[in-house]
Amino acid sequence: MFRLCAKIWKENHLLKDTVIIDATDDTRTHKVFHALYEACLQFDLSKPIWLDQNIKEFKRHSKARFRQDSFMEPIDFDYLEIEIIEEDE
Repeated sequence: MFRLCAKIWKENHLLKDTVIIDATDDTRTHKVFHALYEACLQFDLSKPIWLDQNIKEFKRHSKARFRQDSFMEPIDFDYLEIEIIEEDE
């Protein structure tokens, strides 16, 4: 099973969080993109743009933070954080 946690942070306070579960046979990349899309739907956000720093951070730690520079619209929080908490074996 694949689980991704998404959290919205502002001034070091957790505002919202959700866990997206994906039990499909899709690739890891597709599962991440799908989970990010689902989290953004739940949080009523536009999808963030993957910048080089997000990609590097995600490859290293299976975790990424999307700040204002990743969003086309203004955001009222500091960053959206995603992290894989369980992967298929």
